[in-house]
Amino acid sequence: MTYKKQEQYETEATSDLMEHYKDCLSLLGENPEREGLLKTPERVAKSMQFLTQGYSMDARAILNSAKFHEEISEMILVKDIEIYSLCEHHMLPFFGKAHIAYIPNGWITGLSKIARVVDVYARRLQVQERLTTEVLHAIRDTLEPLGVAVVIEASHLCMMMRGVQKQNSVTTTSAFWGEFQKNETRSEFTKLISSRLH
Repeated sequence: MTYKKQEQYETEATSDLMEHYKDCLSLLGENPEREGLLKTPERVAKSMQFLTQGYSMDARAILNSAKFHEEISEMILVKDIEIYSLCEHHMLPFFGKAHIAYIPNGWITGLSKIARVVDVYARRLQVQERLTTEVLHAIRDTLEPLGVAVVIEASHLCMMMRGVQKQNSVTTTSAFWGEFQKNETRSEFTKLISSRLH
């Protein structure tokens, strides 16, 4: 029995991307017909479609798919959510973790949906600053909570592999809304994301 991987990709987009990536290999001085590169244009075409699948996803629909009425008004925090995205300036990866909290105002959502919202926006050509605010706005506008906090820490290969080539730099971005604009609530959030409770 032979192994066959099951994946879904848009046929026309894959074909067009393959042609462009084949041209890119030639322009870079490579021979796209050599054995090691024969399937590279197809692999990259499919890889890019996977890495940018967020364009076809709706964060608000994801949150609404598991939206429940609960009389809870305490902070809900999901931290250490892995992020993998592509810098829109160089199309090189940046990766790290997101920490997201909200204070419900009558509505909660499934915990996994918070992580999925991160993927919706991370799986696009991005800048970390915009990614941070897009996640906040999606949660704020859909759940209408009392407050939302988003902190993202990431390493950027565009700074590590090229340019200034700084290997140990980490970029942190944050966005706070509602109750998290108060020092006391924000301090509780930052203390929780810094602690190791498990």
